[in-house]
Amino acid sequence: MRYWTVEEAQAYLPRLRLLLGVIRRAANLVVSARGNGHAVLPGAPPPAGPARSESAPSPAESAEPAESAESAEPAVAFDVKEALAELEDEGIVLRDPDRGLIDFTALHNGREVLLCWQLGEEDLAWWHLPEDGFAGRRPLPLPPDL
Repeated sequence: MRYWTVEEAQAYLPRLRLLLGVIRRAANLVVSARGNGHAVLPGAPPPAGPARSESAPSPAESAEPAESAESAEPAVAFDVKEALAELEDEGIVLRDPDRGLIDFTALHNGREVLLCWQLGEEDLAWWHLPEDGFAGRRPLPLPPDL
């Protein structure tokens, strides 16, 4: 298991924002698909129906998702499976994809703690004990006597 320092976790936040953007877009497509049956997940085969114009690929066929007008997030060239695999490989715990709630496991004075961050927070500023969860978040820095 990887243990993160506060500095390492903070330095990873720009990449984490990109990964969460991919994960959240995929989750939104799933919700849309359940609601109206018209959304297509990236990499999924196109729905049966009238032929599309051959001049431009659909977003599902494109190698890089287009940046949407409603999103300031840059287009990325990887899919949700790769994003989730990277989080898992790095030992980052995705608690709530909708909120973008993340825990980085850290060691402090030999004790496991979780560095807690969620989308919308500019910096990594919170931590909690594993048994306390989000409700037990406390502001950084970690107390020296913990």
